[in-house]
Amino acid sequence: MRALVLEEKGKISIRDIEVDEKLGLDDVEIEVKNVGICGSDVHYYTHGGIGPYIVNEPMILGHEASGLITRVGKNVKNFKIGDRVCMEPGIPNLNSRATREGFYNLDPEVRFWATPPIHGVARERVVHPASFTFKLPDNVSLAEGAMVEPLAIGFQSIKKAAIFSGDFVVVIGAGTIGLMVVLAALTQGCRNIMVVDVAKDKLEIAKKIDNRVITFTYDNNSKELIKKVNELTLGKGAEVLFEASGSQKVGEYIMDVMAPAGTIVYVGMPLSPVPLDIVKAQAKEITIKTIFRYANMYERAIDSIASGLINVKDLITKTFPFERSVEAYEYAVKTKEPVIKIQIEL
Repeated sequence: MRALVLEEKGKISIRDIEVDEKLGLDDVEIEVKNVGICGSDVHYYTHGGIGPYIVNEPMILGHEASGLITRVGKNVKNFKIGDRVCMEPGIPNLNSRATREGFYNLDPEVRFWATPPIHGVARERVVHPASFTFKLPDNVSLAEGAMVEPLAIGFQSIKKAAIFSGDFVVVIGAGTIGLMVVLAALTQGCRNIMVVDVAKDKLEIAKKIDNRVITFTYDNNSKELIKKVNELTLGKGAEVLFEASGSQKVGEYIMDVMAPAGTIVYVGMPLSPVPLDIVKAQAKEITIKTIFRYANMYERAIDSIASGLINVKDLITKTFPFERSVEAYEYAVKTKEPVIKIQIEL
């Protein structure tokens, strides 16, 4: 089938590739229609790997996807040919201890699309377990369906944070994931959310999401940020903070932003170890949590879009036809324009 293939670091192409996938009794086959370009896809393209995941052989890119059901396995009763769906990209070992305990996203054997050596789905079709495939309501477009994957990260983040109505929330990083956290957090009744980034154009996008969003341009002056948070919270600090930038520098001042007994959730993945002042954390009894992808968040995300509670359409910056997929990646790497989400349409 035709696919967008990362041949090696810095080289991608559209070509025919053979993928060994057979329709099982509990599987569905999907004609892929929309695929989002994730930061991890771009990182594999530009760096050839992320941490221990190294691209040693050609790999199809893409894991944020939606499409149409074209075949169903004999045991599948809840889908029919023609259904519009989105797909959760991680397939765990259903018999693993992590899966049985309800943390299937932490299963060390999980097979996650576009994570070496597993192929992604920027291609004509894919076979996928029906249990990790989700029907899209009539009022949710295929483009929106391909946004469910990053939105699921937002919902996993707020679940960990246990936001209480009226909390003052800080989100560090106004990229795709940071804004997905903002969208999810707003559903929990935050009184205000401060979004912090170095890019003013991304903050302009964040500002349009909701009138409870306050933006702050971070220019390496952490004292000004701390001063602003204290001003807005009458000296208390933030009850909840999401670190979604992946920046190591945040660790240098993060405790000074927090309210006593506040909660920090690390969402972004730093490229090297982060300095944290544990004594400051202890003095305030700060709770530090982390997330890794998501578990059982797709239905929540889909329902939130369908109900109108969350709008992801405005975060789709640009859409390229499949034939221009290489151009789409080059644009994602080189553009100076404010970009949140780029999609490829097949």
